[in-house]
Amino acid sequence: MTAPTGASIETVDKAAPAPALHRPWFPGGRVARDRPCDAPCQARARPFVLAATILASAMAFIDGTVVAIALPSIQQDLQTGFQALQWTVNGYTLPLGALILIGGALGDRIGRRLIFMIGIGIFALASVLCAMAPDAGTLIAGRALQGVGAACLVPQSLAILSASFPKEIRGRAIGLWAGAAAITTAAGPVIGGLFMDLLSWRAVFWVNLPMAAVALWLSVVYVPESRDAEAKGPIDVGGAVLLALALGLATYAFTTLPETGIADPVVASTLVGAVVLATAFVVQERRLQAPLVPFRLFRNPAFTGANGITVLLYAALSAVLFLLPFNLIQLRGYSGVQAGLALLPFGIIMGLLSRPAGRLADRFGPWVPLIVGPLIVTAACILFAAAGTEGGFATAVLAPILLLSIGMTFVVAPLTTAVMNAVPDNEAGIASGINNAASRLSGLVAVALIGALSAAVFADRLQDGLAPLDLTEGARAAIIGQADRLAGLDIPGTVTGSARSAAAEVVDSAFAVAFRYGMLAAALAAALSALWSAWLQMARRAPADAGP
Repeated sequence: MTAPTGASIETVDKAAPAPALHRPWFPGGRVARDRPCDAPCQARARPFVLAATILASAMAFIDGTVVAIALPSIQQDLQTGFQALQWTVNGYTLPLGALILIGGALGDRIGRRLIFMIGIGIFALASVLCAMAPDAGTLIAGRALQGVGAACLVPQSLAILSASFPKEIRGRAIGLWAGAAAITTAAGPVIGGLFMDLLSWRAVFWVNLPMAAVALWLSVVYVPESRDAEAKGPIDVGGAVLLALALGLATYAFTTLPETGIADPVVASTLVGAVVLATAFVVQERRLQAPLVPFRLFRNPAFTGANGITVLLYAALSAVLFLLPFNLIQLRGYSGVQAGLALLPFGIIMGLLSRPAGRLADRFGPWVPLIVGPLIVTAACILFAAAGTEGGFATAVLAPILLLSIGMTFVVAPLTTAVMNAVPDNEAGIASGINNAASRLSGLVAVALIGALSAAVFADRLQDGLAPLDLTEGARAAIIGQADRLAGLDIPGTVTGSARSAAAEVVDSAFAVAFRYGMLAAALAAALSALWSAWLQMARRAPADAGP
């Protein structure tokens, strides 16, 4: 489930951000200009253009939120370990974060409708692969292909709206798109939970097919083709490949650390490879005239600072939303619908309060909310950690979710405003694209690192807890051998009576501690985000206080 923030644009100037429950993945690139598109959209076609972009985007947004709720069910059905579940999430995030800028550039040059439709097709085919996956490896491959499809279709949604609607009604159209995105993202966990309870987790992926079919039909019939005549020169495909490979190697190393340790030759060589590829990426980007990531933007402290806040805060959010469903479903015994309903306040609060928070940021500046918001998120993570797997719904689940929602609402519009205000008008598109990629990729690393931390803590506590129990060595070894499944492990049938109850209690206790460590790690990331914001605010005030 991805991080909700958003910005709405009418032109490429620094317009006030509009609330959305998703981040503005690539707000039109260069397309949001006053220039008409190649094939102007007739008035009667505009509602259908809007519907096509909403349906296609909804597939990506819903999948991003639903899969987190489905993870415990996927684990039980496919009998897979925690690493495979991490890759089920990261397999989607990695290609999406690494290729999202390439997707926008392809649309500008080749044709936005064409790339939009290709992305829908890839996403639909990948959904079939996920729905029919007989094992975790196939599911992860399907998720990776979904990420490629999303990287193609999502950047085109706002670009098509910006090119198809006249300036005087463009903002209204984008607002409707953002509102629909907020609703679908918020409702995603509930819809997914309903499918899982009534049918199967596989239905979460099957539901994409009718949505894709309608979106493709609307695109063929109503969506005009458009390009950016000024978008010229080669696309930095090499940079995207280097970035994806570097992040993929790093993610693999982080997720395998709990089992092998840093001294393992494979892990060590993988980390070295990631560093080498990341260095090659930086070198290539610096020598290209049209790089994927223009590093000159990072010379601006405000731009660098805003992206630093993004990385830390969205790492915290991603870790919480990854680990929480295991707590709700496997430990508290919630059904899929109940778990989805527990997360529903997050989407509702974000959708209702983001615009008022944006107005406050416009009035008082973005930096104070960028301190207060992360502090509230820190408090939410600490409350999750303190409650662990105990306590009632109101204090252990609802209260921290409400705090998390309010904290993120404080951040949504101000963070977008800070990014946009830090760059010239003509670079607003690429700046927002970088910031959105940063939020996705920080989630990738957080799920790998904090997930690995939780898995290591669980294995350690499990072994210590089982040691004094009256179990046969075979039963003890069988339980410890499933440590990579965390609370989803199966206690052997040979363990019965009081010994079985005691072993189950050890498993639950070990997960409670692992969950607590994960939430504290998330709290640390959010707190560092607040400290970073405070330091930036003091650095900005220092020259003014010094006087002439």
